[in-house]
Amino acid sequence: MLKIENVKRLGSEQLETLFVENGYIKGWNLNDTAEQTLDGRGGTVIPALIELHAHLREPGQTEKEDLASGLAAAAAGGYGTVVSMPNTSPVVDDPSIVRALIEKADGLGLARLRPAAALTKGQSGKELAELALLKDAGAVMFTDDGRTNEDARMLRLGLEYAHSLGLMVSVHAEDATLRADGVMNEGPVSEALGLPGNPAAAEAARVARDIEIAAFTGARLHVQHLSTARALDLVREAKKRGVPVTCEVCPHHLTLTDEALRSFDALYKVAPPLRTQADADALLAGLLDGTVDCLSTDHAPHTRAEKERDLLEAPFGIAYIELAFPLMVTRFADTLGVERIVNLMTSAPARLMGWDEPNLTEGAPADFTVVDLDTERVVDPSTFKSKAKHTPWAGETLRGWPTLTVVGGRVAFERA
Repeated sequence: MLKIENVKRLGSEQLETLFVENGYIKGWNLNDTAEQTLDGRGGTVIPALIELHAHLREPGQTEKEDLASGLAAAAAGGYGTVVSMPNTSPVVDDPSIVRALIEKADGLGLARLRPAAALTKGQSGKELAELALLKDAGAVMFTDDGRTNEDARMLRLGLEYAHSLGLMVSVHAEDATLRADGVMNEGPVSEALGLPGNPAAAEAARVARDIEIAAFTGARLHVQHLSTARALDLVREAKKRGVPVTCEVCPHHLTLTDEALRSFDALYKVAPPLRTQADADALLAGLLDGTVDCLSTDHAPHTRAEKERDLLEAPFGIAYIELAFPLMVTRFADTLGVERIVNLMTSAPARLMGWDEPNLTEGAPADFTVVDLDTERVVDPSTFKSKAKHTPWAGETLRGWPTLTVVGGRVAFERA
């Protein structure tokens, strides 16, 4: 049995003791003895976070990240479950790859892995993958993330097939022809810097098309990393019409804008790109009014050498799964409230996936995180578990850091 002393429940200042046995919460404030006792140091217990959109780079890109480093980083960030994207080498479009990933991750004792599989073979957009077999192997979502689905008929077929299997399709919604070779948001900043821009219309046009396909098929569509005010309005209008569409927003699109690219630092190069402050404000409003369904990170690690290339050549992606929760707490606790932030990163993604909503009551799975909502820490990328030891927020002071993460009753992370 595991005992966690000196912890609080969210919204309370009372120190309590949490007991865990055989992978489940046995109860609070019991008189039982325990084989292992940990000091929660006055932290607050919340359900372990759920990440629906992370790039763990295995197989084939392990110089950037692998399951061990990525799932360790996730646990350090307070995450208990991670959905990995399939744009690896080879692409996760074969049941044997799904099974191998799950088997390897289960043996690590870190955050739990739930792989997404490619919607189309090789993410080519030309032929559906063996979706039923992929689901049987353990895939929990279908997506060609990293590539946009240019063929509308293929997306229709994928949505219908996934719907028959009870799983959703998640899309990277950008019109590739409008995006073209854009490396940042198209607007006054890109014009001033002389850099090719990616217009907001590229996202909005594709979201509009995909919403109509979802409305036509009645199948569930999830829009990844939504970044623009206009696309958000389209989702809002579609929801009012009863279209089965959901969306996620990433903390980097809430906290950074295209102004950061004036530094010419490729750490800020991400797809979809950082937009304007008006877009960031609209996304926050979407969190407040419920249009945005959940928060995801789109954790996308690259080597330092890759991110040190010039903006035209460097790959897209920001890696920060270890500090997403403290970043949200520090920036938005006063606006959103800690309880809503927790919900957006736990219960909300669980509902989207059709999973049981996490809770901390007797008999619930022992997936939880202890967070320090008060102590401030400086972001030091050299301490990251991720192989991507660089971040746009290096040197910033944040609060809300996870100090202990328990997954399936096992300690997956403990901060020194």
